[in-house]
Amino acid sequence: MPVVEVSKVINSSKGQLYEILKDMEKYPEFMKDLKSVKVLEREANTTLTAWETSLAGRTIKWVEKDIFDDAEKHISYHQVSGDLQKFAGEWILTEVEDGTKVTLTVDFEFGIPMVAGLLNPIAKLMIKENSENMLNALKSKTEQ
Repeated sequence: MPVVEVSKVINSSKGQLYEILKDMEKYPEFMKDLKSVKVLEREANTTLTAWETSLAGRTIKWVEKDIFDDAEKHISYHQVSGDLQKFAGEWILTEVEDGTKVTLTVDFEFGIPMVAGLLNPIAKLMIKENSENMLNALKSKTEQ
């Protein structure tokens, strides 16, 4: 299963970044690849969210469960239904000298074994680019 991990240091506090990341419905306002994010259910430390994004001109949809650890300022997520066989990961925020290092991990699987060898390397590059775009958008939003 391909795993993508991207990181970027952002000149912002861990708390400020965490609050922005928790407000997932606003992601499409500053993340160009995202078409929509809608909260379907909200509980104390979890949400169920419906996502629609564009990846290389194709629309991908899924519903994920997001788990928020307010004390550690950490978010993990995993797909509960959608277009991929597996889609999971986490947002890791680490305080560093110049601000906060934001790390996004994405673990995914298409679920088509016969073409996985061909698709996974291409998809990994596209998801990496998409993830880097998300971090660049987050940086732009917080360092205005």
